[in-house]
Amino acid sequence: MAGKDAVSRPQAAGVAPPLTQGTTKQIPPEDHRVSVPTPTPDVVPQSLPDQASKDPKIRQGEPEGGSEVCYHDGGTLEAEEVDGEWAVLPDVSPATIEVRIEDLQVGDLADNTEDEIRKLRDIIWAHRHLLIGKGNALPPAAVGAICDIDVGDAAPIAQRVRKIAPQFREKVSDLLKGLLSAKSIRHSTSPWASPIVVIIKKNGVDIRLCIDYRLVNGLTKLLIYPMPLINDLLEDLDKVLWYCSLDMASGFWVVSMTDRARAISAFITPFGRFEWNRMPFGLKNAPQIYQRLIDNALNGFLRIPPAADQNALSDLFKAGDPEETGESSVLGRRSYIDDILVTAGSWDLLCDRVKALLKACDKWNISISVAKSFWG
Repeated sequence: MAGKDAVSRPQAAGVAPPLTQGTTKQIPPEDHRVSVPTPTPDVVPQSLPDQASKDPKIRQGEPEGGSEVCYHDGGTLEAEEVDGEWAVLPDVSPATIEVRIEDLQVGDLADNTEDEIRKLRDIIWAHRHLLIGKGNALPPAAVGAICDIDVGDAAPIAQRVRKIAPQFREKVSDLLKGLLSAKSIRHSTSPWASPIVVIIKKNGVDIRLCIDYRLVNGLTKLLIYPMPLINDLLEDLDKVLWYCSLDMASGFWVVSMTDRARAISAFITPFGRFEWNRMPFGLKNAPQIYQRLIDNALNGFLRIPPAADQNALSDLFKAGDPEETGESSVLGRRSYIDDILVTAGSWDLLCDRVKALLKACDKWNISISVAKSFWG
């Protein structure tokens, strides 16, 4: 895309809303509503998760239907307002549509010659094994990044299942079947159980299914890692002539999980308990874990040991070797989680940087969404 659009396109999508102090309320067992009061991020008092982890009525035995505690500020939660501690379960298809070269959104004949477009398209197509088409099938696991959840010595918390209105049960069942078919989740016997919440979209008909991880996140030790500042990401974009806006396929789902993390990620539904095979949205440290993966892939701090088994479950950031000196940054700038911006002052330089990016993605086994990516 030409530089004239570069300033207007990026958006500060990851900026969290202002925090507000919440209150505590019990929802009686007979309350069958499918919407719940709005949660407020990071305002659950630490004493509440601690108390929950010690309360035998909450943490022991098979969770059953009944009353549930929800922390809120009195509003109505809608799908567009779900915060970072609610894991949204997407609609999933077990396979993706095969990518064709015609699907690549490369350049614009109003700004580029046919030769320029062909040059960049050929570079991308040479790495077509990294391209993911429409659909939410589970992508290959990235190399070296592992999600673990450290809750110290806290006892497991098993919250009770939340009721679902009859008209939405079939939709919930279908969604769970899709996640199972895609191997995103599996049945669980974990002592942990976070509840699912059905949220009505603004049209009043469609729903979004979420997992309430607030108690789990309240016990999870924070991974300290610097996230990019939006102002830094937007700096100097007015001087850019060409850029690519790329979206990494399925985001957090490329990160594998330790056995401990899988158990703690378990969630309870009217159809049973399940746990994640890959890192879901909504876990406390998920953004930091993924950002660290992308930063390392684009800047080359650590390398994959020559004898390493790429299919082995290992955390490169605990046991990885430093990359050889002299390795330069792929893009010369940071990216925000799964959104990557490639910039250049000339079309040839843009092609070179795209080639370097695809080489890094190939090395670390990171896939790219074709439908959400724009190349030049």
